[in-house]
Amino acid sequence: MKVEVTPGAGQRSERRTRPWVLIVAALAAIVAGVAIAYLPSQHGVQAISGALALFAAIGVFCILLYGFGLLEFSEWSSSNRVVQAIVDESDDGYVVTDENSRIVYSNPAYRRLTGGAAVRQVEKSFSGSPEVSEATYRLAQAARGRQAGAEEVRLATRPNGADGPAWFRLRVRPLKGVSLQALTLWSVADLTRERASHESFFQDLQRAIDYLDHAPAGFFSVDPDGAIAHINATLAMWLGLDIAQFQPGQLLVADIVSGGGRALLSSVSGKPGEVVTRQIDVDMKPRAGRPFPVRLLHRVSFASDGRPGSSRTLAVRADAADAQLKDAEAAESRFFRLFTATPIGIATVALDGAVLMSNPAFDRLAPSTLAEAKGASRKTLLDAVAERDRAAVEAAIREAHEGRDVIVPVEAALEGDPQRSARFYISAPESQTGSDAAAMLFAIDTTEQRTLQESFAQSQKMQAIGQLAGGVAHDFNNVLTAIIGYSDLLLANHRPTDPSFQDIMQIKQNANRAAGLVRQLLAFSRRQTLRPQVIQLGEVISDLYNLLARLVGETIKLEVVYGRDLWLVRADLNQFEQVVVNLVVNARDAIKDGGQIFIRTRNVTPEECARYNEKALPVGEYVLVEVEDSGHGIPADVLDKIFEPFFTTKEIGKGTGLGLSMVYGIVKQTGGFVFCESEVGKGTTFRVFLPRHIRGEAEETAKKEVAKPAADLTGRGAILLVEDEEAVRAFASRALASRGYTVLQAESGVDALRVVEENKGQIDLIVSDVIMPEMDGPTMLIELRKRGVQAKIVFVSGYADDAFAKSLPEGQEFLFLPKPFTLKQLIETVKTANS
Repeated sequence: MKVEVTPGAGQRSERRTRPWVLIVAALAAIVAGVAIAYLPSQHGVQAISGALALFAAIGVFCILLYGFGLLEFSEWSSSNRVVQAIVDESDDGYVVTDENSRIVYSNPAYRRLTGGAAVRQVEKSFSGSPEVSEATYRLAQAARGRQAGAEEVRLATRPNGADGPAWFRLRVRPLKGVSLQALTLWSVADLTRERASHESFFQDLQRAIDYLDHAPAGFFSVDPDGAIAHINATLAMWLGLDIAQFQPGQLLVADIVSGGGRALLSSVSGKPGEVVTRQIDVDMKPRAGRPFPVRLLHRVSFASDGRPGSSRTLAVRADAADAQLKDAEAAESRFFRLFTATPIGIATVALDGAVLMSNPAFDRLAPSTLAEAKGASRKTLLDAVAERDRAAVEAAIREAHEGRDVIVPVEAALEGDPQRSARFYISAPESQTGSDAAAMLFAIDTTEQRTLQESFAQSQKMQAIGQLAGGVAHDFNNVLTAIIGYSDLLLANHRPTDPSFQDIMQIKQNANRAAGLVRQLLAFSRRQTLRPQVIQLGEVISDLYNLLARLVGETIKLEVVYGRDLWLVRADLNQFEQVVVNLVVNARDAIKDGGQIFIRTRNVTPEECARYNEKALPVGEYVLVEVEDSGHGIPADVLDKIFEPFFTTKEIGKGTGLGLSMVYGIVKQTGGFVFCESEVGKGTTFRVFLPRHIRGEAEETAKKEVAKPAADLTGRGAILLVEDEEAVRAFASRALASRGYTVLQAESGVDALRVVEENKGQIDLIVSDVIMPEMDGPTMLIELRKRGVQAKIVFVSGYADDAFAKSLPEGQEFLFLPKPFTLKQLIETVKTANS
């Protein structure tokens, strides 16, 4: 049975002409005409009726033949015949079914593949195992739904009865067209030979992989990003890895190669299109056990754009090979591993500084620049050195090239990071190093050493300045004490209506102003008196907010970000408030034409300390206070000096230069740390780290707090006044005597011991300076206690009481009066101590 295909667009149906049919039809027409013309009318009508009956019978007969499919009214077009010829000659089987799954057409290949005179449907010809039946069922369902589908099935026995298993690809799709709406095309392709070829190739590949996996040498491939793309079973066994669980990209070079070997693998460079092979001796580190030496043959191919591809690296265990190598080769292998693993950078360079050979430690000094220096661009070592030090390095290389024996080491900063530096030891090359080698370099990274030296030098400078400031403040305190004291004596003898009263008040006010400057100096030198207490920084800053907002003004936005669950700290509340105020005022002065100031608080855990990159910050638990501004920033050459006293960048008359020095001193005396980070044009951030305080620790001090003084300031008793400054001693003696006390004077600790011996049992109270020549106050007190003198004592000093309390015996009680003091403060303290 043939299927008539309706001609498509652009096709013309061709029909064959049959002349004898036309002649018979013409003769019949002529006979009919003659009969009508010559025969009598009755006979003519009978003849015509007979002819019509004959034609009707012929027509009915043709309709019956057409209904049974034995007669066609048109033949296939020439294009349909070409299509049929192609399909008939195809090696793939094709079969067309109608909407009832009845076969309309099948080509010879399909009949050959299914093997039988009776053509059966695809789902009946290809059956057997459940997998095959399920596949053909899915295709049948797709055919009924006018959908396309494809399946590959494996039959244990071919449908045509041939021996051996076979693979077939079955496809189904609906035929499109006006007269083909209900037809479906099935195709059957024999894949047995193709699959056999694939299986053979796969088996060959498996054998090759097996040969590679069980070779007596290790093999691995490294991607350009350092990931291990492949590893063979031998190397996996050496490393203690399970090859069955290995996944590409799961391991990095750093996971299997120890020391500087991984840097050597990544440092291989080449020209575009070049294939470079390097012999490298490294140590590999297994999952368990000690690293073992291997010799690598490392090959890398470079693409046309110069980018490296994945490597092909062969690894031979050097510990096993050393026994078979000659002594010289074994020594060379051991030296190369030592050369690779040493932390000292080693390289040979040409006269222009180009790096000819280097070890990983040398490459780590300036990774990007030195990697390019060994490539085609031929950048030199001089590109890795800061510009100011290039001339010295270049001169040393020239001296080595000229054969000079002694060459002074060169200390040079590294390009790209001014904080990093290295010391280069340069010598003349050996004759075996190559004709291009002008010098051998040994480099040591001195970044950390230089940082420590600079930090130590800065610490020493600050300590020296602090000692100087403290000494000046101490002497100046004595002078101010005398000025303020005598001013109080004069004011006590003058009424406010006296003409000189205002002049005396002006003297006292200026003396008090000078005393404030002295307190700032003492804060910087960490010798001021602190009254530490347990505080919560969030609450302190919240209480300060209104004051700070007034200080910064309306044109600057002040924002506070409070950390959650802040830890407690132990600090002097008033002094810490002064720290925050000074930092905010400095931030305000750095901002022009509006800006922002942020104050942030948060807890800092030991794990977070490293993120701040401050070498002077020990690992611990801190509460952090940040003050950040959007001002003009601080230049790098000024940043190291901002905490020094009297250093200021403000205009003359607009700053004393003691604000930040006081901040530094208060924070340090509290046990904290303060750091500054700034960038010109972007702003500055001050960070204050205060150590966390945990309740329950020893918080008691060895002194009594001054109680609230009594209203009556007069008193009785003998007071020993020990003071080396004559003006202060004279003022204090006069003031105490005016209140009814008997005053005994001594100008030093040794003199005080003499006075006590002369007045045994008569002294009720001792008022003594701390720092005196010959014998200081704490030593004097110890000697007095040895002599059985149990009188109470009041220490007077311009320094903090903590500075000398540790010199006293444990549990010793005393009162403290800081200098400079007023007449009223002296009398109140003595009255409290003598009560």
